Amino acid sequence: MRRRQFIKLTATAAVGFQIVPSEVIGLGQTPPSEKLNIAGIGVGGQGGGVLNDMKSENIVALCDVDWRKAAHTFKAFPKAEKFKDYRVMLEKRKDIDAVMIATPDHMHAPITMAALAAGKHVYVEKPMAHSIQEARVMTQTAKETGLVTQMGNNGHAGEGLRLTREWILAGAIGTVREVHGWSDRAGGWWKQPVSRPDDTPPIPQELDWNLWIGAASERPYHPTYHPFAWRAWFDFGTGALGDMAVHNLDPAFYALDLDAPVAAECQSSPLGRESYPAWQIITFEFAAKGDQPPMKVFWYDGGKKPPKQADLGDEMDLEDNGICFVGDKGTMVCGGWSGPPRLFPAERRSEFQLPAKTIPRSPGHRLEWIQACKTKNPSHAKAGFDYSGPFTEALLVGNLATRLQKRIEWDAAAMRAKNLPEADKLIRKSYRKGFGLV
Repeated sequence: MRRRQFIKLTATAAVGFQIVPSEVIGLGQTPPSEKLNIAGIGVGGQGGGVLNDMKSENIVALCDVDWRKAAHTFKAFPKAEKFKDYRVMLEKRKDIDAVMIATPDHMHAPITMAALAAGKHVYVEKPMAHSIQEARVMTQTAKETGLVTQMGNNGHAGEGLRLTREWILAGAIGTVREVHGWSDRAGGWWKQPVSRPDDTPPIPQELDWNLWIGAASERPYHPTYHPFAWRAWFDFGTGALGDMAVHNLDPAFYALDLDAPVAAECQSSPLGRESYPAWQIITFEFAAKGDQPPMKVFWYDGGKKPPKQADLGDEMDLEDNGICFVGDKGTMVCGGWSGPPRLFPAERRSEFQLPAKTIPRSPGHRLEWIQACKTKNPSHAKAGFDYSGPFTEALLVGNLATRLQKRIEWDAAAMRAKNLPEADKLIRKSYRKGFGLV
């Protein structure tokens, strides 16, 4: 389908969704006073927990390529119709209002775009996209259709994120000069790098391997990919950066209003032929913006951590996940997943007068998305694609530096690495037939 046709159809669907009562057109559109009809896609792991937070609504359909792994979610929602192929589900169940997507990273964009084309609101787990182009197209399409979207980095709804922004804007540490974010993953969570296995065990009866591979290039089934360690592989995941920087660097992008980086560099252990390194340190460079001078944001994973700031003294050791803001008047440390901020050195806490809480608080990450769907107001979902799309793009520039092992001079407007035309094959993906972006 041509993009112009796609936008025309989805815009029409969105308008119909907003103004025509469900009892009139029979497509399941839900007034604010009623419950949403939600479908879950990828419900065997994280998706089952997300749906549990949405159980106040009507869970009408469940889709998973592995019915054994999804059995507990099927049991939790026995009235929901079961599917293996999201395309079949979206074609058959016209009553669906919104979808929750929690598949491996490489299928986030194809499923999201199919759902938006069908006029459905979308909640998609983090990172919202597997490539930079996907994030760009998803963001543009969400804006053009007017549908409600949310990326599943639930720390974005937390008190810690709001306090961090309020304190930084109030001058808690003065002008921020640099930021450091880190995670213990991959490490004990999954192995990186890894080599493609030689053996070819039989495909489990309950698993549709063709649908699991989806948009990626075909390869034989092996449990090293499914159900968990797919994050290590270029074809399926985005490594530890995609898994955890979405959480632990979120306070930097939100509190400092960061735009796209102008450059990124990576230091890492050796890459696998098809997989991410065991550890990496990525340096993102950002241009000056308003009163904020040029700054650097550092990302560490695989157990690497930033050098300990002198302001911390002996008072605090860095935990396994977190973020540290370094300013000219002090240092702020937040726990992982946008945890609450803490000021250093100790005397800075007594000097700094806590500001008023001016940012509206969230009822909960999943609940705010549900409420936004019911009121047809995308701006009420605070991690919607208007925020999460550019954020995801910026992070994935770091993965370009990792995979190419070269400095990236980034031109966000043109969506290209100015100094490395060979990066284009990673910025813009190809897809297996039947699993593209609509």
